[in-house]
Amino acid sequence: MATVLSVSGSPSATSRTARLLRHLDRRLTAQGHEVIPLDVRTLPADALLGADFRHPAIVEAADLFARADGVVIGTPVYKAAYSGLLKTLLDLLPQYGLVGKTVLPLATGGTTAHVLAIDYALRPVLSSMGAAHIVQGWFTLDKDIEVGQDGTLTVAPGAAEALAQVVDRFSDALGGRTALPAVAGRAA
Repeated sequence: MATVLSVSGSPSATSRTARLLRHLDRRLTAQGHEVIPLDVRTLPADALLGADFRHPAIVEAADLFARADGVVIGTPVYKAAYSGLLKTLLDLLPQYGLVGKTVLPLATGGTTAHVLAIDYALRPVLSSMGAAHIVQGWFTLDKDIEVGQDGTLTVAPGAAEALAQVVDRFSDALGGRTALPAVAGRAA
């Protein structure tokens, strides 16, 4: 199957976005894909903010993008756009760093007023970087993502079903998948 880079653009260590991505990573892994998680917040701030293209961590991140067949980009929505942290990383990648890639954009946020951030803020950047195919993205409300005291993640049933369908379409676009049930609402 395909190699998928799963990128969380959240600056928060307790991010719902990152937890949701890791939950979806398990679905992609179960479908036979190799999934490589990347939390942008773990990259050195001085390299990101100083635009140090040669910093080993930035070079390694760019190599991960180059190796991937597909990329899942997850971001919280702040002020009607994707995170500045994600933007900083994307700015350090080669201009056509997504050429030949299938990309799944995902966003989380507190209000449906930000649902268009994927199509009007994130999708144009991904397109300008040469993505071969940007599949339909998905916006998940924060209230539909619950993290238990034990770290378990529960996604509201409607959102879980929609996310499963979006991930399955992404998997299909990568070249096939193993059939899984449509709803995957709870994960460790």
